[in-house]
Amino acid sequence: MIKKILTADKNSEENMQSKMELMDEIIRGRTIRLENELKERKKIEEDLHNSLVELENSKTAALNLLEDLNRETDERMKLEKHLHRAEKMEALGLLAGGVAHDLNNILGALSIYTELLQNKIPEGNPLKAYVNNILSSCKMGEEIIHDLMIFSGSVVQEYSIVNLNKVIYDFFDTPVFQKLRDLNPDITFKKELSPELMNIKGSLVHLEKTVMNLILNAAEAVSGKGEVVITTENRFLETPLQSYVEIMEGEYAVLTVSDTGIGIPVNDINKIFEPFYTKKVMGRKRGTGLGLTIVWGTVKDHNGYIDLCSETGKGSSFTLYFPVTEDKPAENNTKIPVENYLGDGELILVVDDMAEQRDVADRMLKMLGYMVHAVSSGEEAVEYLKTHKPDLILLDMIMEPGIDGLETYRRILEINPKQKAIIVSGFSATDNVKKAQDLGAGSYIKKPYLIEKIGIAIRDELKRT
Repeated sequence: MIKKILTADKNSEENMQSKMELMDEIIRGRTIRLENELKERKKIEEDLHNSLVELENSKTAALNLLEDLNRETDERMKLEKHLHRAEKMEALGLLAGGVAHDLNNILGALSIYTELLQNKIPEGNPLKAYVNNILSSCKMGEEIIHDLMIFSGSVVQEYSIVNLNKVIYDFFDTPVFQKLRDLNPDITFKKELSPELMNIKGSLVHLEKTVMNLILNAAEAVSGKGEVVITTENRFLETPLQSYVEIMEGEYAVLTVSDTGIGIPVNDINKIFEPFYTKKVMGRKRGTGLGLTIVWGTVKDHNGYIDLCSETGKGSSFTLYFPVTEDKPAENNTKIPVENYLGDGELILVVDDMAEQRDVADRMLKMLGYMVHAVSSGEEAVEYLKTHKPDLILLDMIMEPGIDGLETYRRILEINPKQKAIIVSGFSATDNVKKAQDLGAGSYIKKPYLIEKIGIAIRDELKRT
């Protein structure tokens, strides 16, 4: 019996041991599975975290890409806007230049004939007043034509070393500014000029007109009390400046004219430099609509830039950038007496397709003491040279129909390789003018003719060896 009990206890211990081992295996298995699940879960969490990081990075990259695209689009739109404005102004300039050239020929002849008629009418004759009025109208017309030519770049400019501060000071001493100030007692005109302002190389006449038009325009914009401030400074741009136009890097003398006026409406800001675009009320203040057009043309001819900022109801600011020069202003030249450039019976051949211009040149040259023969085309000039030897040829560069001035001069040189000539035109000096001068032609004269300028040019060319 005892043996059976002992055997049963031993079996029970073995069973218990087996159960304990089984439980250990079960627990160990579950632990391993749990550890594996935890590892797998951790890996999933890591993968999810990495995915979120990648997603965030992708989002940031996408946003950066979008910003870059928007920036490139904005820059492209600005460039296209600048290009469109430049092309439009260039087309308007060509149109204005062509019209001004034709009108200049007509008005120049009308002015000369009227002046000759004026000299023929004795004082006290009632017709004298009529002729004087015609001459006054001619001069007004000439001013408008000259303004159009400035805009189109068809004016031959005499460049000198100019300081913008002096231009501004001189304008403040003119009757035009005194009248402007008297008519606008509620406007304060301020000058804030840099004493260290660098010089620029430019046309003094055109720069004076630019300063005048900017100040007149600013005063026109102010209604009642307000300010017009004229500022100058030196400015160096390390990188191009994107503004009303793209301003390239460089060193500039900067002129700014700002006002506290009504500002420029958004719809008008891209049109204000166009010729005859004006908002002035007819009959209240006189204006031709060419003031800012002259500013645009002058700045362009001086290789400069214009920046414009305006806010309706707060005012406008025009900033002009002119490339600087290290050169110093030259001393003033003395006026040459007319006796020094009178002719001595030399023969001058005038070649011009416009009858009025031939007649004007004929009368002026004869007054200076020259003999004159005039022809209407390059072909006639070549035929004339076959049997005559003029001392000098006054040669128009643009003639229609037939050969132009350059081809005429080439054919003349085949007949007389040493033939002296002076080039004339109603336009600025072109490549053909330079080519003719390379062939041996002398100076270039801009129409309309001025007796002193043409007299000095002919004298110098006749003396040239």
